[in-house]
Amino acid sequence: MQVFRGFKHPGLAPACALTIGNFDGVHRGHQAMLALLRSEAQQRGVPSCVLTFEPHPRDYFARLAREADLAPSRVGTFRDKIADLAHSGVDQVVVVPFNGGLASQSPQAFVQKVLLDGLGAKYVLVGDDFRFGAKRAGDYTLLDAAGTAQGFDVARMNSYEVHGLRVSSSAVRDALAQGRMGDAARLLGRPYRVSGHVVHGRKLGRTLGFRTLNLRFAHWKPATSGIFVVQVHGLAARPVAGVANFGVRPSIDANDVNGGRVLLETHCLDWPAALGNEGGYGKIVSVDLLHKLHDELKYDGLEALTKGIEHDCIEARAWLAARI
Repeated sequence: MQVFRGFKHPGLAPACALTIGNFDGVHRGHQAMLALLRSEAQQRGVPSCVLTFEPHPRDYFARLAREADLAPSRVGTFRDKIADLAHSGVDQVVVVPFNGGLASQSPQAFVQKVLLDGLGAKYVLVGDDFRFGAKRAGDYTLLDAAGTAQGFDVARMNSYEVHGLRVSSSAVRDALAQGRMGDAARLLGRPYRVSGHVVHGRKLGRTLGFRTLNLRFAHWKPATSGIFVVQVHGLAARPVAGVANFGVRPSIDANDVNGGRVLLETHCLDWPAALGNEGGYGKIVSVDLLHKLHDELKYDGLEALTKGIEHDCIEARAWLAARI
């Protein structure tokens, strides 16, 4: 899969079958849409293409209004989104910065400048709630009329449901916010996962006897937080079980080396001996959050923190043992 920042790249295909969206989480509804897109692209002999935005449009408007609460929580990082799109088999992804120019563009200008001049769209697939252009004035009816007039096909995919529940990024966010990791996994078609490079931290964990793998979550507002039973992929041939803190670590000094950043700190219950003491740094790993134990807690000192971690490890081992 090729990834392009904007439209002006010589490697970008002159024509494509296209879908448009934020694709936060790449859930089962997205996956069904991407499978249909690939089929339509193959029939037309053009590459399949995803047009997505970074930052999320609602992030942009929240900053513009100086109201942080308007920004949606983020299911996945940009890295995870690109990895999930690649796993779905699309040929190319075009990432466009969402800014004032794009926000003020009329629906008609979006069709001409982005879909036709920028991407050469021959087929456009959208969801049933798709809106576009300034003030969200464009809808499926307008897009379909533009396709008829300008020679590209337009299709709309109805909602995708699992056990009667409409699959959407909002539904995934709700499940994650409430700690319903099983429901999130059913909506995503896999366990909720965070991936990235293992970075150096304060190394407090090894002082306490609980060495951790630290991953930074780039967005300031993750869809979930707390203490979780996890599995780590990428350290050994088989997944490694662990317990993780996902959030801002309220028991740690806010001025530490990762000060203020959202961090996923994972303690492996059984560290792979072949990696040695420093074997994790720089590796790209994926951490599946399987079960939430509790919310983040602020402990009164390092002794209380150590006892809290010990208890979490016991709980994690018990949860895992009950499922073997």
